[in-house]
Amino acid sequence: MRPLLILALLLAVPAGPAAAGDTRYLAYDAADRLTQALTRGVTLEVERSLFGSISVRRLISTSQRGSAEIRRGGPERVRDALPEGVTAPNIYSIAPVGDGRGLSRALCPGAEETWLAIGRVRLARPLELHAVGRWSDGTLRHCVRLAYNWRGEWSMPPAGPGLDEPPPPPTSR
Repeated sequence: MRPLLILALLLAVPAGPAAAGDTRYLAYDAADRLTQALTRGVTLEVERSLFGSISVRRLISTSQRGSAEIRRGGPERVRDALPEGVTAPNIYSIAPVGDGRGLSRALCPGAEETWLAIGRVRLARPLELHAVGRWSDGTLRHCVRLAYNWRGEWSMPPAGPGLDEPPPPPTSR
């Protein structure tokens, strides 16, 4: 049994870098009126690890132009600010550059910094996000709950040789 396990691990190691870092785009529609008013639909740019866990990299507006980079991590106190009964294991900070600043202001008006508490992201399942903001006095407050229904996954064009290269310049006769 042990030699079989070692052989399986050795075969999986070369495939690791190709399978790790698999970028996907998951689309969601607003599930309630408040979410519809604030964000309408969203698309999450996610990275799926070799073992299947999903990490969110960007939040993209489905209905308008705009995206916000989000980074995993935040103070543990963010979980304390969530309403009772909410289990959101993943905390992400919204980068305050570009459209991230506008998203932060829309979700938590008046907050100096905003985080998203995101439940487990799974394909073909509803998604719930909670925005938590830090005010100038240092307190963290729950701002809003956003609820989404699964819409689908964007299909990406197949990667192949030469697709990333610019076309050759036209030749003159």
